[in-house]
Amino acid sequence: MTTPVPDVPDVVVVAGPGLVADLRLLSEIAEREFAALGVRGRMAAAAGAAEVEALLASPEVPVVLPGPDPGVRALVSRHPRAVWLDLHPVADPAGPEHLHGRGVGGLAWAVRRAVHRLRWPARRVAYGPHPDQWAEVRPAREAAGPAPVAAVLHGGYWRSVWGADLMDALCADLAGRGLAVWNLEYRRPDRHGWAATTEDVAAGIALAAGEASGPLVVIGHSAGGQLALRAAADDDRVSLAVSLAGVLDLVEGDRRRLSAGAVAAALGGPAEEAPEVYARSSPLERLPLKVPQLVVQGGGDDPDLVDLGRRYARAARAAGDDVTYLEMSGDHFDVIDPASPIWRATAGVIADRVRGGPRRR
Repeated sequence: MTTPVPDVPDVVVVAGPGLVADLRLLSEIAEREFAALGVRGRMAAAAGAAEVEALLASPEVPVVLPGPDPGVRALVSRHPRAVWLDLHPVADPAGPEHLHGRGVGGLAWAVRRAVHRLRWPARRVAYGPHPDQWAEVRPAREAAGPAPVAAVLHGGYWRSVWGADLMDALCADLAGRGLAVWNLEYRRPDRHGWAATTEDVAAGIALAAGEASGPLVVIGHSAGGQLALRAAADDDRVSLAVSLAGVLDLVEGDRRRLSAGAVAAALGGPAEEAPEVYARSSPLERLPLKVPQLVVQGGGDDPDLVDLGRRYARAARAAGDDVTYLEMSGDHFDVIDPASPIWRATAGVIADRVRGGPRRR
């Protein structure tokens, strides 16, 4: 597939006054992202609010690390094109363009967000009243006939510092391959509880299904892989469920304390204290799902995730499900990187399945 890449204005990364971070390191991270994304950019350190305001008025796309100054933060919050990054978690993020809690490495995601939202614009659709209940919809480009619909679920071990921006590049790639893409945000359980998360995923998928004229594919990465397969078990409109490095055995994931106990934190307690919740939520416990599945795993990922993926695929086949297991070289994020061999192979399998492959039983 060859899709023209639209031009994006130059990017300026602004370090606000009082920011606690090494500016050289920030510049190195930004330069790597500029090169990878094929854009021009620069780093600018601002001594005060007036300098920040001048930089925001430039034609460049601003990515701002505002630091603690209230005046600077107010300026950034009002700017319609700015993506802003707090290195530490914040209690009340300002919206989808406010990334937080990812440390210095979060600058890479902030630059990607700034570029992708301009390069491949999306339509924002709300499916509920809460600020986290929305989807970014990208129509299929050059689809032949009714376009398959992909509902995409980000990961992040169900924690609120991670959001739908993780899937921007993958969603743009899928749209270029002829799928209409719904990148779903949802309330995370660390702030809203497990029931809110599962309700939001179901509601978002239902909205995407309601607009589908072709097959419905649900795709999830990491913790989103668990959410995708669990949702597919509950929704008979799903034609294909795809797990990308998913957490597919929650009971064992809890026992091994994946990501410092992320499973128990998300589900409200360990498996032995909430067996009904785990039985409803863990894809392994829900077998057979009775929907075709694609389970993708990078061989260089966390060995526990490789183990969970392999064991899940064997168990699903033994239960009678139609499962394709794809393991190739790659790490946890290669599976959502459009430039990686493992994603290109994944996209090929998805295309084959949604265009005439077997449907759910």
